[in-house]
Amino acid sequence: MKRYPHSFETPLSAGIVAGLVMALAAGAAPAKSPAPAKPEAPPHSVFNLPTNPREGRDPFFPTSNRPYESATAGKPHLADVSALVLRGISGSPDNRLAIINNHTFGVGDEGDLVTAQGRLHVRLVEVKSNSVVIEAGGSMHELKYSNP
Repeated sequence: MKRYPHSFETPLSAGIVAGLVMALAAGAAPAKSPAPAKPEAPPHSVFNLPTNPREGRDPFFPTSNRPYESATAGKPHLADVSALVLRGISGSPDNRLAIINNHTFGVGDEGDLVTAQGRLHVRLVEVKSNSVVIEAGGSMHELKYSNP
């Protein structure tokens, strides 16, 4: 088996490597630089949400209306409770339940109901014998039960 000498084993190659290391160390000495100026604050990114498709679109979902919903969300709309129907009242006298637009609510429960005008957030406040009191759109409303 023939053994190949490493390049550092010969005196000539060791001298060349040592000379290169010294030359690099001398050339890498830090030069005196002027004192650094006061660093500026990094620029802040600003992104304005578009209010309609002509102002910009979502690049990943170009047909989505999601970016424009926040522009219309700031406008308060009046709650239209005329689309809410009390379908029934059930449960024991201690734990009454009300069915409003096919969703069951207990006292204190809240949820979103889908109507023809859009979603309406409703909270059940009180269950009476033939009606319920709900809070929708920031105001109280009473829904009466009418047996068909």
